Amino acid sequence: MQLLVIEEAQEQNGRRERLLLILAAAFVFVNAFVLSLSVEGAVSWMHLWAPAAWLGLTAVSHLMLYHYKPQRDPYIFPLFAFLTGWGLILIDRLAVNFLGRQLIWLILSTAVFLAIAILPRNLRWLRRYRYTWLTLGLLLLAATLIFGVNPSGYGAALWLPIPFIGQVYFQPSELLKLLLIIFLASYFEEREELLRVSTHTNGLLGSLPYLAPLLLMWGFCIILLVWQRDLGAATLFFMVFLTLLYMATGDRRYVLLGIGLMIIAGIFAYFAFQDLVALRIDAWWNPWPDANDRAFQIVQSLYALAAGHVFGQGAGLGSPTYIPVVHSDFVFAAIAEEWGLIGSMGVTICFLLLSYRGLKLAILTQRPFYRYLAAGITILFTAQTLLIMGGVTKLLPLTGVTLPFVSYGGSSLLISSVMLGLLLFLSGTVEDF
Repeated sequence: MQLLVIEEAQEQNGRRERLLLILAAAFVFVNAFVLSLSVEGAVSWMHLWAPAAWLGLTAVSHLMLYHYKPQRDPYIFPLFAFLTGWGLILIDRLAVNFLGRQLIWLILSTAVFLAIAILPRNLRWLRRYRYTWLTLGLLLLAATLIFGVNPSGYGAALWLPIPFIGQVYFQPSELLKLLLIIFLASYFEEREELLRVSTHTNGLLGSLPYLAPLLLMWGFCIILLVWQRDLGAATLFFMVFLTLLYMATGDRRYVLLGIGLMIIAGIFAYFAFQDLVALRIDAWWNPWPDANDRAFQIVQSLYALAAGHVFGQGAGLGSPTYIPVVHSDFVFAAIAEEWGLIGSMGVTICFLLLSYRGLKLAILTQRPFYRYLAAGITILFTAQTLLIMGGVTKLLPLTGVTLPFVSYGGSSLLISSVMLGLLLFLSGTVEDF
């Protein structure tokens, strides 16, 4: 009897996932047709081949999950498919020369997503070798100081060329995000009780001996990122670390201390990095005096937000390409202009739903390592989304991070897919899903 109930619940999840994927496919293809009509004046295969490939990839992935991962969260994969499909439409609209490359990255990312979600029996191999994984990430990040390049030809050299493959680059800081979360989850799992007891009895300084190795490895990450001037990734690392530390200790004083340190670090960075941090702070505070120069990007983003109104200009009918690097850092502004407030809210709701499912998973799972891992991944997605949306709308200073799954960028898409695959794997260990 219990087996029949489980099978019925799994079948219901499969139907729910299938329905959501049909809705996602309808959205992607309607917008592909609209974009083709807007740009070409007729329905053209030039704007349909990428959605067709996305549809085939999505169908195969759903069938594999249905057969090999019957117990899973039915919302995670549809959210992944919807956001990546919308991302292909946007790249076709904003930077068509990168569309083929992004599709290749999507195929690779989906394959890795499925492998992570289906193949492992457990994640003991991640927990056991936490120092090895993090050291590997730090070495790759340090290698960018010597061999790093910037494919655009200017700006910070944050990418490494992939050997034997021409004109393909990988950003180690994206991988380091995941490795740091794995390290923190494993570390806090082992020392959770010690941290809580020492903090409760001896205060903040009482837990310092247990936090020393953690602070050392985390400090190396922050120093390397600041040295590279990748301040967006450094901000994300700090937020994830602070949140998981609060989860492990339950002491709000860590949060207050962390916020104070972040303010001090921001003031220092403002004066130490005049050509980067000071420029972004000034453009955030009052962009209009430099609207034709240093603040051109954010001003054009504000114009795009205003032009979108409620329903948007329509796919292919706006002018988002006036914004420099719109296909990467400012893709949310393009959504706001061509899909309007409704489109902007739609993307926001997708990430809210993803955050809700991830946090629910962190609450329901029984194993501490799984709990910290799910929470860390969810916090990273949430913080990254808030930072880029806040930067594009001038609610926050720009940090240079991308919108997960939607913006152009192979490294970001691949690592984000790995993290989402881990969430889907973890959902299979929780009966309530």
